Amino acid sequence: MSNPLSKTLLQSRGAERCFEAPITAVSVTRDGETLAAQTMDGEVILIHRDEVRKADAWRVVPVHDGAISFTQACGAQSFLSGGEDGRVVEIASDGTLAERYKGSGWVDCLASTSTHWACASKKEVRLYAADGAEPLKLLEHPSALSGLSFDAKGKRLAASHYNGVSLWYVQSKDATVRSLEWKGSHTGLCIHPGGEALVTSMQENELHGWRLSDAHNMRMSGYPRKIGSLSFTRTGRWLATSGADAAVLWPFFGGGPMGKAPMELARLPGLFVTCVCAHPQEDILAIGFEDGTVLLAEIAETAATSGNDRILPLCNGQRSGGVARGAVTSIAFTPQGGAVIFGTEEGYVGAVDLSAQS
Repeated sequence: MSNPLSKTLLQSRGAERCFEAPITAVSVTRDGETLAAQTMDGEVILIHRDEVRKADAWRVVPVHDGAISFTQACGAQSFLSGGEDGRVVEIASDGTLAERYKGSGWVDCLASTSTHWACASKKEVRLYAADGAEPLKLLEHPSALSGLSFDAKGKRLAASHYNGVSLWYVQSKDATVRSLEWKGSHTGLCIHPGGEALVTSMQENELHGWRLSDAHNMRMSGYPRKIGSLSFTRTGRWLATSGADAAVLWPFFGGGPMGKAPMELARLPGLFVTCVCAHPQEDILAIGFEDGTVLLAEIAETAATSGNDRILPLCNGQRSGGVARGAVTSIAFTPQGGAVIFGTEEGYVGAVDLSAQS
């Protein structure tokens, strides 16, 4: 991809650093002051907001011998990390570690709100209060868990697994489940920010969704590859996904997505999108590709107005000297959208300051 700018945003307003293992996930604290990345070998890289452009100042904290899951913690200044060692560890922004759970199986999924957090291991989900040492509930499922997410209000917890999704009410005194069924292997999930729908990625090259008001099924297909990344835009108007040589956006308005064609954004012929992340405050999408390219793209109002994409390169796929960064695995914005972090399969972590220049 040719670069129309003399410097990409990563070069002019950010920094990057390469680590020895692939980056499994990136995240940011709830206060937006610390960005972090987790490596497959169990290290967590902590980046304070004022050190985004100073890669040498990024702190590396050993946490697990093999890491799997990662998310922000309930508190304003910490993260939760799950590992192959069966542990969930809370990492404070200063690098302090505190074990929150220890079991016998891998911690496959983590999710949190400001008041609760949950971890999935094998077929079981443990739900905790933010400050609780013991689980509030143990939630059993018919098969191993592949995805875990709270809705935007923190009232429901969804877990994807084989043949569907289990939906639990956090405050319910008993563990009563609402089952959303669809045959097949569901590999991840995403909940509409307004609570209107729930969508899963499938082992096949397609999505399946349910309208939560009446459990009406929705199928979204036609992808050339499996979908590994889903992200609703800030108002829930669009669902952005990977799995093609452009970001695919399904309309969740005007009766969509059923019967509506998706919109494609930021096509790079010959390169497939591997990660998408919607900006929390603006109609902008961060799009990561299989060669390490990351773009910021403005989202059009409708598919009819797309085609003249307004795109800003965050970074090109190759560093100087032709060194490839590898496929983008994860992207996260700070809560106000003033900074962004991404990670790749080749161990690269990039962070960029998007705030107004001082």
